[in-house]
This record gives sequence, structure tokens and C-alpha cells, in this order.
Amino acid sequence: MLRRINPVVTRVLGELRAQLRPFYSEIGRPSIDPELMIRMLIVGYCYGIRSERKLCEELELHLAYRWFCRLDLDDKVPNHSTFSVNRHGRFRESDIFRQLFEAVVRACMEAGLVRGEGFAVDASVMEADASRYHGKAPDAIDWTAPERQTRAVREFLAGLDAEAPNADRTPPKVISPSDPCSAWTAKANKRVQFGYGLNYLIDIENAVIVDVEATPARTYDEVAATKTMIERTERRLALKPDRLAADTAYGTGKFLGWLVGTGITPHIPVWEKAKRDDGTFSRSDFTFDKERNEYTCPNGKVLRTTGKVHDDRTILYRASKFACDPCPLKPKCCPNMPWRKVPRDVNEEARDVARALTATPEFARSRDERKRVEMRFAHLKTHHRFERLRLRGLAGARDEFHLAAIVQNLKTLANHSAEVSRNAPAR
Repeated sequence: MLRRINPVVTRVLGELRAQLRPFYSEIGRPSIDPELMIRMLIVGYCYGIRSERKLCEELELHLAYRWFCRLDLDDKVPNHSTFSVNRHGRFRESDIFRQLFEAVVRACMEAGLVRGEGFAVDASVMEADASRYHGKAPDAIDWTAPERQTRAVREFLAGLDAEAPNADRTPPKVISPSDPCSAWTAKANKRVQFGYGLNYLIDIENAVIVDVEATPARTYDEVAATKTMIERTERRLALKPDRLAADTAYGTGKFLGWLVGTGITPHIPVWEKAKRDDGTFSRSDFTFDKERNEYTCPNGKVLRTTGKVHDDRTILYRASKFACDPCPLKPKCCPNMPWRKVPRDVNEEARDVARALTATPEFARSRDERKRVEMRFAHLKTHHRFERLRLRGLAGARDEFHLAAIVQNLKTLANHSAEVSRNAPAR
């Protein structure tokens, strides 16, 4: 595997020194070659060596690792503490992991592994480096205490100052004092813990990861990150999909409206909340007239609206009290209210587009192809032993996720190269 990925790694690291040169001092003791450290990190993530101390020990004895890192038998292996200094300093300030990731994606594009027609998106929860037994209410934490003066806490407080208020979101009830950027979630392994969301946007053809984003492990943030990834992929890689496959969590009216507006076909089940299970009429029992902008109830009465948008997403249609009082269907329509009201999403037309696509063969095929992004998470956790983060803060999670995606794309590219070599005609 190392021999297969070495040519690509050599090519994408070709300009690494030039990009990192402004972050190194020209005086003092000579710095460790950044290419050596990047290669060591690739070895660690490729073979599931999660401890940097263990990685340095393995590099001392493993000849294949030494060959890949370009170390002779008598060359000294860097100390494990060097990784911390460079990761939190030069590498993060230069955004080198993002640049390396995009360079590997371009290499996959040049090899014909990316078609750019169908994308799939999903998120998986990765456990944060924070104890699930030490969560506290935000108001109960003294951020000025000496033990709270950490890099992760500074990042969290800086994010609070820069974050715009959002009326749709309620503040978290529990946060971690050691890693406050992580989210209190029960999505992974059905166990309550602090975690981050690993968001993958893949090209369906060969499951190449075209973008990756780190978020707190909350559905709202994961859906919002998809828009960021799609826009960034189009801006930096000139890739825009014709269709996007995702699960029901992404089937909100706001996101579907954005997809339809940008010309991307949503192969996504609609997130439905209007259906009632108490025996009364649901919204689907009412008929909407688009030209008149009104609903008609099962008894033929009209529900109209003032056009006011509630919570930036819903328009209410109300019937008349005089029409509802004598109606024989009132016990099945609005038994506890004087009149019936029906909510309609401002992006209901986009939701109708997504509903109409669910019966097509293309939608069924996308549903099967979407499993490829889930397999990416399964391979990462099983073969690469990536289940718990070692770095804290959103920036730390972003660095780890970039390295994981780089390694997975390198392995895809290496397997493709090996298959091409096997199928090549003998001379």
C-alpha cells in the first residue's frame, strides 16, 4: 500500500515547503522537515496507529515505514512532542491539511475517479476526547479558572463572540468543560456522550470523498455543513453535482429549497411532521390550490392565509369559525379548537419536487448508491481504528477529519492504480 500511494504523496507534497516557509524561522535550531511529519501522520492514519508516541516507536523498527518517510537506518526519528507543536502551530495556521486534501482530490479527478454527476452526503458521530461523566450546565462553569485556560476553551469562547444569534436554536443544556465545542449526543452507539460530526460529501461513482467538514454532533449543524461543502467544492474544484442523495435528516424544507434553487435534484426523503396519529385529519387530507393560494378541507370549506411567515419557515392557513362550528366533521378535524388551521412550509414546492422523485427508478438507484458513504464511515472505524478523537476543539477535529479523508482517498487511488496495472496488456 505504501508503495502504491508513494508517487501521489510525493507529487502533492512537492510544494509543501514553499507553502510552509513563512511559518518557519530562519534563525535558531534547524526545523524538522514538514514533509517527514506529514508522511508520518499518513502512516499513522493509514494503519490505525492512533498514538503519536506509538507511531514514533513503530517508525524506529519498521523498515517499510522508514522507506515511506524517507529515513535511512541511521536517521533519527522525531520526538512525539514535535507533532503537538506543529499541529497546533504551523500546520493549523497554514491550513496545510485542507490544501493536501484538495490536492489528493484533484489527483483522483485526473485519474478519472470523479464524475461529478451524483453526490451523496452523510455524517457520523466521532467521540470527543471528553468524559461523558463530567458534563456541566454552561452557567455552572467558571471560564476564568486557571484549569480552563486551554486552547479548546479559547476557541469555544472566540466562537461565541463571533456567532450570530439564531432564534431557531436553543443553547445546549450540558457541555464539556474540557472540550466545550463538542456536542452532547446519543447518536453514536446509542450511548450519551460528547462528540463531533464527521461530514463526508462523496462522488458516488467511486466513493471518492470530495469534501469533509467537522461540526458539533447536531443534526442542524450537519445539514448546514452540507451547503458549505457543496459551495466550496464548486468554488475550489469546479465540481457541482446534478443530484444529491441523503437520508431523511436532510429532507427539511429549507435545505430542499436551497437545493432546488441551485439546480441540484434532491434524491432525499422529505422530513414529514404533519401526519397525525390521533385519528384527526392530517394536512394531506386538505387540498391546496396554488393559483388561489388556499386550502380546501374534506367538507369543501376554504382555509385562507394572511401571508405572515412564522419562525421564518411556516405560513398558517385558517378556516372560519362560522364554517367550523356547524361542520359535521369537526370532531375529526379540530375537536379541541374553534377552527382548523393548517401550516405550510415556505419551501413546500421544493418538498413537493422531492416527493415526486421518490417513485422514480433514479431515486431508488440513488438510495442504493448512498450506502457507499456509510461504508466510508464503517471502514474508517473498523480498519483505521478511528472511533475517538485525540485532539480537542473544532479545529482539532477538522485536522483529524482531513487526515482521515486524505488517507481514504489515497487508498482508493492506490487500488485503482493497481487495477489498471493488472489489466494493462503485457508488452
